[in-house]
Amino acid sequence: MELWQRMIRDSVHTVDQLVEKFNIDRHAAESLDEFFQARINPYYLSLIRYPGDPIWLQCVPDKAELEDIDAAEDPLMEDAMSPVPNITHRYPDRALFLVTSQCGLYCRFCTRKRKVGDYEKISMRGLESAFQYLEQHTEIRDVILSGGDPLMLTDAMLEKILQRIRSIPHIEIIRIGTKMPCVLPHRITDKLTSMLKKYHPLYINTHFNHPWEITPESSKACEMLANAGIPVGNQMVLMKGVNDDPATVKELMHKLLKIRVRPYYMYMADETKGANHFRTSIETGLNIVENLRGHTSGLAIPHFVIDAPGGGGKIPILPNYVLHHDEEKIVLRNYQNKVYAYKNYKDKNNPAKKNGKAEKSSDGKNGKAKIKLPPRVNVKLPILEEVEN
Repeated sequence: MELWQRMIRDSVHTVDQLVEKFNIDRHAAESLDEFFQARINPYYLSLIRYPGDPIWLQCVPDKAELEDIDAAEDPLMEDAMSPVPNITHRYPDRALFLVTSQCGLYCRFCTRKRKVGDYEKISMRGLESAFQYLEQHTEIRDVILSGGDPLMLTDAMLEKILQRIRSIPHIEIIRIGTKMPCVLPHRITDKLTSMLKKYHPLYINTHFNHPWEITPESSKACEMLANAGIPVGNQMVLMKGVNDDPATVKELMHKLLKIRVRPYYMYMADETKGANHFRTSIETGLNIVENLRGHTSGLAIPHFVIDAPGGGGKIPILPNYVLHHDEEKIVLRNYQNKVYAYKNYKDKNNPAKKNGKAEKSSDGKNGKAKIKLPPRVNVKLPILEEVEN
């Protein structure tokens, strides 16, 4: 048994342990265990500095979860978009492939808690039909392995899955979604990285939410992956009491870049059952972006997105940098609230015009090519004046 497997075995997970270690009322602990079981491995447990700190909030069950019973169990409609077991096919050219129900840590804000930890909900029996679906759907060029956490599988089992996917000619990219570099970095071994690099192009998206999670152990894990030629991206969830201020997020993003992890997404917390107490306002997220853009490297700025309820996919959100936009110009503000105008050249540089003559348009008529302008954006003049002052 490897070290990481022993640490999984020694995790806090029973009602008795919750009562003893975290002083949770037994009745509440029993109800929480029935709602969504706990798993806190010894490594992640060691990162807690005091009760209620940003590490504690992410992993220790809280009775506030039991007060949020009206939210959806599957807010992203993954099950409705599952044509066969273990596959979610939402976007045209990529598919999500669930390969295990197990995780190295059970996050209290998990959007898939209806399945995580339940061997029947994400079963190995569904792998063959999933492989066949991927083989038959030639439009899929990108497969994301998820779960649970794919790195909970043994090296041998994970390699069997990777081999099978790599045998499908139209699949170009394999991605692995794993929190192990953050919550149980001992899982990243020389043996694992030597195996993974045989299946390039392969990418890993991991999940750090707070600077305290970047330790010598997690830094080493991420650097091992990078040294194996595997690009690593980070997907942070914005959560009240964990990372809902600009200084914390900036520190996290800077530390990630130092260990060669590229900030990728900053998510609004999903409208998931039992997680409402984590959710912040959208304005909180926009304020964080405002305090990153222009104040630090673009490398350190993730895409701020909402994974739309009802299965709409990831939708980016930006502060309003466009103050006015018409056929002649666009008026913008920068991170210092200074205002700049940029001419809208429309189709003056259209390559369809050659030797000073307009080529025939697609409808067979001579003249300027028709372009579809985006909707006009107007901001009332007093706002412009306020910014200029």
